[in-house]
Amino acid sequence: MSFNAFKDSVSKIKKMPLPGFEAQLKMAAVERLEELQRVSLLKKTPRKAAVMMLIYPVNDVAHFVLIERMVSKGAHSGQIAFPGGRQEEEDQDDAVTAIRETHEEVGIIPDHQEIIAAGTPIYIPPSNYMVSPFLAFAKAELQFTPQPSEVKSIIEVPLHELIDPNNVSKHTLSTSYATNITVPCYNLQDHVVWGATAMMLAEFKTMLQKSLSLKDV
Repeated sequence: MSFNAFKDSVSKIKKMPLPGFEAQLKMAAVERLEELQRVSLLKKTPRKAAVMMLIYPVNDVAHFVLIERMVSKGAHSGQIAFPGGRQEEEDQDDAVTAIRETHEEVGIIPDHQEIIAAGTPIYIPPSNYMVSPFLAFAKAELQFTPQPSEVKSIIEVPLHELIDPNNVSKHTLSTSYATNITVPCYNLQDHVVWGATAMMLAEFKTMLQKSLSLKDV
């Protein structure tokens, strides 16, 4: 997909109602849905975080950036994710958090991040975070600088890979909180993208398809 074609769709996306949790459910595992229900009954007070799906050109081909997190003792050790992180006291709102964290984690200054739309917030039970996703774009090609303490590698994904139905599959894995679970996932640049990131991608994918008049798959 050309970056110009994506830019032409931005005005439509801004006016579009959010597909919401229904779109996110396409990439949710049954185990996760049961956990979400249990947590909602407990009425926990989650911490707040925000992430960014940042779309930018590479030789006029639209791309977005993901990161591979460093291996650690955390619940999301080594996973593929959007740039982002927890909200700080000085952050005025969720959008400011997403922009600041994208700057810190992958080195893209705030002036190069133009927000298009906010996605549907999603609760992540293992870490007790309510995460607000944002869709943004940069008008020029980008040079990434990963934060050494948190980011193992930068993953640049052509947007057409997300749209391609052949890149949707299922994967069996074990995590710090579950063993041998089969989850829906995206296969992007030889990486398995699942969980909350896949659910947020599913909503943004639906919005992109509608804005480009593509058939939903």
